[in-house]
Amino acid sequence: MKAIVVTDQAAGTAGMKLMERPKPQDGRALSGANYGDVIVQVHASGFTGDELSWPSTWIDRLGRDRTPSIPGHELAGVITALSYGTTGLSVGQRVFGLTDWTRDGTLAEYAAVEARNLAPLPGDVDFTVGAALVMPGLTAWQGLFEHGRLRAGQSVLVHGAGGVVGSMATQLAREAGAYVIGTGRAAGRQTALDFGAQEFVDLDNDALEDVGEVDLVFDVLGGDIVKRSAGVIRAGGTLVTIAGPTEAWPSGGVTIDFVVVPDRVQLSEVVQRARNSRLRTNIGKVAALDDAVAAFNPTERVKGKTIIRGSERLTRRLAA
Repeated sequence: MKAIVVTDQAAGTAGMKLMERPKPQDGRALSGANYGDVIVQVHASGFTGDELSWPSTWIDRLGRDRTPSIPGHELAGVITALSYGTTGLSVGQRVFGLTDWTRDGTLAEYAAVEARNLAPLPGDVDFTVGAALVMPGLTAWQGLFEHGRLRAGQSVLVHGAGGVVGSMATQLAREAGAYVIGTGRAAGRQTALDFGAQEFVDLDNDALEDVGEVDLVFDVLGGDIVKRSAGVIRAGGTLVTIAGPTEAWPSGGVTIDFVVVPDRVQLSEVVQRARNSRLRTNIGKVAALDDAVAAFNPTERVKGKTIIRGSERLTRRLAA
């Protein structure tokens, strides 16, 4: 099968190569550690910009080198095979979900995925939309509701509100009845407002401290911004960040840094909102697998998420 492969961490996305790799085992041969796996024919896949810096891209859980590795952890596609012990899914079913960090990923024609990490993708949701919902949708949902305990009537400061994850968090928070203040660069103001932010703070020119007090901060930036954010949280409020551990701590409140995890129920909640036009994806570019290396090494900045469609070879085969 065709796949995007990386072997050199220092090279970053410039080191990506389109290669032929072995197709994952047929489901009848999956056993032991692969109990509960399914094989998915990947119709659309996402890629998180910093995942080539994650140790899990290069080593397995025992610390062993696992290159050449296939990056990407977000996918939408069709199940082609089931392993022993798999329940709740069937061959031919449309699915979407998040794959394991330490296994070959989704920038390929096929991927082996734990069945529990997948949710059914309704027939009226395009594969491209499904793949674009996975990581941003789960991250925003878990940050706001699972860790942030956001409730109607509360106020939330969403950093990077015009970005891929921030725009998802903005929409979900507004729908939940929260008052949303977005932040970002000046160029992202209109995008943040279009996705539902009621106010916008230009982090280059406006004083973050002027927003007053909020109940929750949802952070994707880290660094000095997350430290300053602790000071605008009401006593007893919450700071949630995906940018890693921080010493920032709101007065009388809590700070939570988390890594997104697969969740079938949450994926179903997110996709239902997309079906009802209550949630929009933030897609900036769609490219074929054959063109993925160029797509991830653009000559100019791409706003929004880049989604990779199945290879031209796969597309022709499906159309035949």
